[in-house]
Amino acid sequence: MATLTRDQVAKRAARELSDGMYVNLGIGMPTLVANFIPPGKRVVLHSENGLLGLGPYPREDEVDPDLVNAGKETVTLIPGAATFSSAESFAMIRGGHIDLAILGALEVSEHGDLANWLVPGKMVKGMGGGMDLVAGARRVVVIMEHATKEGKPKLLRQCSLPLTGRRCVSAVCTDLAWIDVTQDGLVLRELAPGVTAAEVQAKTEPKLIAGPNVKVMQV
Repeated sequence: MATLTRDQVAKRAARELSDGMYVNLGIGMPTLVANFIPPGKRVVLHSENGLLGLGPYPREDEVDPDLVNAGKETVTLIPGAATFSSAESFAMIRGGHIDLAILGALEVSEHGDLANWLVPGKMVKGMGGGMDLVAGARRVVVIMEHATKEGKPKLLRQCSLPLTGRRCVSAVCTDLAWIDVTQDGLVLRELAPGVTAAEVQAKTEPKLIAGPNVKVMQV
C-alpha cells in the first residue's frame, strides 16, 4: 500500500493555513509545514521558546546556532520577526492569540482526545507546550503516521497513554488520509493517492464515517 511521505503530509497540512494566521508548529513532522506555506500567504509562525516569525529550515550557509525552535532545530526568521522570553510566548498561547496549532501525536481518540507527550517507562525531558496549545489555540490539527511501526492503530476509541488534552483535536492528517473529528465521530474526507477506504479502516480502531464526497488528497 502506497503511503504519503512526511513532506507530503506536511504539504497537505500547509493547505490549512490562511492569510494572516498566527500558527504554532509542534516538534517533529509539524515543523516541516514551514517549508510549504503557500506563496502569497502571510503566515506568522510561533514557537513557544520565544520566537515569532519563523521561516523555513535554513540552507547550510544560513545556519545560525543561536536561532532554534522548540525542538532545538536551527531555523530562519522572516523580516519583522521577534524574539522574546518563553514566558511571553506562553502568554500569547494562553491568551488565545494562536489561530492554529499543528501537532504530532502518539494517539488520538474518536472524540478528539490527544496523547502526545509521554510514554510510560520512557524518559521525557518535559511536557513542552502541548497542554497549553491544545487549551489555548483556536484550532488543533494533528499530523502523524496512521499506525505505529508495529502496525497498531494510533486512531483509537480511547487513548491508552496519558492525555495532553480532551476533545481538543479538530482534524487528523496521516500518511493515509485526512479525517475530521466531529460530534458524530471520525469522518473520512480525503484518501492518499492509491489508498482505499477499506485500507484506512483496517488501520483505524473506531468505525470511520465516510463523507459524502471522499476526495483524493492533493499532494
